[in-house]
Amino acid sequence: MAELSSNWKILQARLKAGAASQPPVKRKAEEQLQSSAKRKSTGKSESKSSFPPSRKKKAPARRMGGVQSSIAVDKPKQNPSPSLAIWAKDHEVSTEDLAEAYGLGVKGNAMMLASQKDKVNHGLSSGVEIGKYVAIDCEMVGVGPGGHESALARISAVDFHGRQIYDSYVKPVERVTNWRTAVSGISQKEMRFAREFSEVQKEVHDIIKDRILIGHDIKHDLEALKLSHSPRNIRDTAKYPAFKKYGHGRKPALKVLAREILGFEIQNGPHSSTEDARATMLLFRKHKSGFDMDNTNRYAPKQTANASASRSKKKNKKKS
Repeated sequence: MAELSSNWKILQARLKAGAASQPPVKRKAEEQLQSSAKRKSTGKSESKSSFPPSRKKKAPARRMGGVQSSIAVDKPKQNPSPSLAIWAKDHEVSTEDLAEAYGLGVKGNAMMLASQKDKVNHGLSSGVEIGKYVAIDCEMVGVGPGGHESALARISAVDFHGRQIYDSYVKPVERVTNWRTAVSGISQKEMRFAREFSEVQKEVHDIIKDRILIGHDIKHDLEALKLSHSPRNIRDTAKYPAFKKYGHGRKPALKVLAREILGFEIQNGPHSSTEDARATMLLFRKHKSGFDMDNTNRYAPKQTANASASRSKKKNKKKS
């Protein structure tokens, strides 16, 4: 027993001597391991670990415009059942009204993504059922002395959901004196594939007839097309009262409205009439209830007054 104790003392002395000759880092690591083993054997844990705190990886920042997935955060979409769609059709409820009621269709500004399917100068799109609302926009070229007068050179139309309905280059009736290519995006080479004015005029007339027409300062577009449309069935984003503040005393520019209200830029280069028509429709959709209220206030009193006048005339006839 004494011999064992003596050997143990010699072993301890050698261990101490070896520990003294080890580099500080290695000694510290061994001390930490011994401390950890001691805690496990005693079943006790220290309040502070002797190890340096581990660095947590930061979550990657979300990129603007990226699609993010979430768990049990977004409410499930309330899609109409097939039976409801059939009922709506039987009762002459438009797909636009159905989409508005159920919050379907394009969310936010994603309508602009429809531009990926656009076909320039395609004419009338096939397979698109035109609904109650249509937005149009025109590109002009200069005619007459100095090119100061405007003539139609391209017309585009989109539906309530931003889908392209119509797009065509148009041969100006008069000789072009200024192509305005930097703005219109049109040059003489596009005219090789342009349609005759009379053909385009008729096709656009058939599209907008008896529909709600949306446009930006649309008076100029209708003049260029030499078409008329009932003011009651027009929604003009350049005249909407809530947008006037963006014009600072003048009619607000579509580019400004798109930036301030929709949050994206348009017309950074040559204009695209399809893109402008789509932005106009998106402005209307975003404030549709306000546009409808403004239209009702503008025209309902006249209808009431005419009805009252008609009733009074009938009463006078009976008395006489």
